[in-house]
Amino acid sequence: MPDIRRFRSGLPLVFMAGLCAHMPAAVAGSALMPQPRAYHLQSGAMPLTGGVVVEWQGMRSALLDYAVERFMQRLAALSGRDAAPMGRPGLTLRIHCLARDADMLSIHMHEHYTLRTDTQGATLEADGPAGVLRGLATLLQLVERRDGGPVLDAVGIDDAPRFAWRGLLVDVSRHFMSLAALERQLDMMELTKLNVLHLHLSDGQGFRVESRLYPRLQQVASHGQYYTQRQIRELVAYAAQRGIRIVPEFDTPGHSYALLLAYPQYAAQPVAAPMDPKRVVRAAIDPTSPQARDFIARLYHEMAGLFPDAYFHVGGDEVRPDEWTGNPRINAWMQQHGYTTAALQAMYTQHVHDMLTRDGKIMMGWDELLDAPIPASIVIEPWRGSRYTAAATQAGHPVVVSSGYYLDLLLPAVAHYRVDPLDPQGNGLPPDQVAQAHAPFFEPFALDPAARMTPAQDARVMGAETALWTEIVTEEMLDNRLWPRAAALAERFWSPASVRDEASLAARLPVVQAELELLGNRATADRARMMARLVPDDVTPLATLLSVTSPVRNYAHNHVFGPSRVAPTADPRPLDHAADIAATDNAQATLFYHDVLSYLAGQKDLAASLHARLENWRGNDIRLRRLAQRDPSVAEVLPASALLAQLAQAGLDAMDRPATSWRERAEAVVATAQGQSAASASMLAVRGHAQPAGDLLPDITPGIVALVQAAPTPGKVLQQDVGQQ
Repeated sequence: MPDIRRFRSGLPLVFMAGLCAHMPAAVAGSALMPQPRAYHLQSGAMPLTGGVVVEWQGMRSALLDYAVERFMQRLAALSGRDAAPMGRPGLTLRIHCLARDADMLSIHMHEHYTLRTDTQGATLEADGPAGVLRGLATLLQLVERRDGGPVLDAVGIDDAPRFAWRGLLVDVSRHFMSLAALERQLDMMELTKLNVLHLHLSDGQGFRVESRLYPRLQQVASHGQYYTQRQIRELVAYAAQRGIRIVPEFDTPGHSYALLLAYPQYAAQPVAAPMDPKRVVRAAIDPTSPQARDFIARLYHEMAGLFPDAYFHVGGDEVRPDEWTGNPRINAWMQQHGYTTAALQAMYTQHVHDMLTRDGKIMMGWDELLDAPIPASIVIEPWRGSRYTAAATQAGHPVVVSSGYYLDLLLPAVAHYRVDPLDPQGNGLPPDQVAQAHAPFFEPFALDPAARMTPAQDARVMGAETALWTEIVTEEMLDNRLWPRAAALAERFWSPASVRDEASLAARLPVVQAELELLGNRATADRARMMARLVPDDVTPLATLLSVTSPVRNYAHNHVFGPSRVAPTADPRPLDHAADIAATDNAQATLFYHDVLSYLAGQKDLAASLHARLENWRGNDIRLRRLAQRDPSVAEVLPASALLAQLAQAGLDAMDRPATSWRERAEAVVATAQGQSAASASMLAVRGHAQPAGDLLPDITPGIVALVQAAPTPGKVLQQDVGQQ
């Protein structure tokens, strides 16, 4: 693992406090994310003692002027200096935009740039305005705060993205997200070079855009939370200034409960208020009704006019066949015309495709659209596994990949980072395990060992996007659930396929997150507020526990697959439990594992620090139990706290090797921790195993395993829990 200390660890953030407590002052080194395609560190660095002087060459526009203004404000925040101190020399930034880009804000926009920094300043040259924006984002990441003041690393960079489509999907139907929250995510996207915001704007829980043709959509289907058409235009403009396109998704014919609650005459099966939690994921439009098709045509035409992007996502996923076959009239129509449910959906898809084509739009949909023949021009978004990337490209479809990148699975960043968009075996469940499970629901998620990709198929992959579905994500949780994992995937989508060093990723993630928080990200602040609300008397014991624990994975926290399955209710539980606050990637646990490996490799001066951390985690259990006596809201995490204390004791025993027998106890507690991790290692595992109390997993397990394995006392070898790192 590379020395984590060589990255910029001196950023003064609460997020970094624990990490920095064990790190010396930062020295030169880059924590760029995404990594450029060509990067050369030069000698020397430029002190940032003054303001910024911009020298323009080539094309200049209002968009670029706004971009430079944002850059200056962000540079001031990162460097800790005033934006433009008077009377002092500063950074000379030479920007050469070679030409206007006729393809700006399209799949073909020019994002290539070169960047050179030295003691004379910075020179940024780009093929078009988007390249300038990407280069400015990189330039900000070159800022280092040293003991003597902020400096700009000297580098030479030649950079361009691997994929043209680098997206982030945010579901605003299940939980509504304010305009301010979305604008904040657009800022983070600009800083990490993501360039498509995919908004999931309608689903069973809500339709979120004002319709002037069908006002009951905001009056009934939005439950009072929606974006006005003016707000949509403002959001589109805000994104455009940052070189980001917005692609809307209005999901039909399934996932349409909210829409049909407003206009029930178009439903295949009756819908009624109040919301039926069993029907919310099932209700579908009647595709045999000409009136229903006309309704969708007029609605899509109105919505398409609000979003200038060429692409329009219509969903098309998870249509329940019995919504149609259970309607006697629809079923008779299908039999009369010889239609299966797949063919019926294909007919509906063809109608939607034709109407969107007349509006000048390119249709997108989820991989279920492949179940029957559809026009090859439709963009397919595989989500159930990499096998559908191979199938869609083989059928001639353009593809945007999201399988492997669902952040709501609550996997750590590295698990998503390992999946390459072009790998047909990159994401899916083992087929033998799926067969043994005898669960038809999981069959589409099985890997296809025969799936292959040719160079021609690779060329049809426009890119990929990471997705956050918000059944269990409120606006207060949004930043914490998106970042820094979205930054790791921004690198997977931008950087060359050869950029795969997981240890480097682990070292850079907390640095990048710290920079994002200086520039507006609210992950740490929102977590702190949620903790303070949960335990107002004393937040420290809970904060200590959550600094080294993460939530259970693969929808175990939703309790929708496992033996402790929770039935959907009209009033779902509040998202204010400890596991709702916990992060998926914890810098404290990452640093602990790194330091354990360094200690075992001979860096014995780390012993005192490791001892102190282990003793703190062991002693925290007593503090948390005392807190629980006054505040029962933390009672559900006491088993997780006890396990953390036992793991810490195992680590101390492994380091000190007391005379009494300790290894058997250490192996038992490690086996317990590894068993809890295994219980949510996949959706299949969740189906068959109960989850730990409080839905929390200990992230220090790999470090404890390493300590116990290294102890010379004879004993069985423990399995390294690589899933935690």
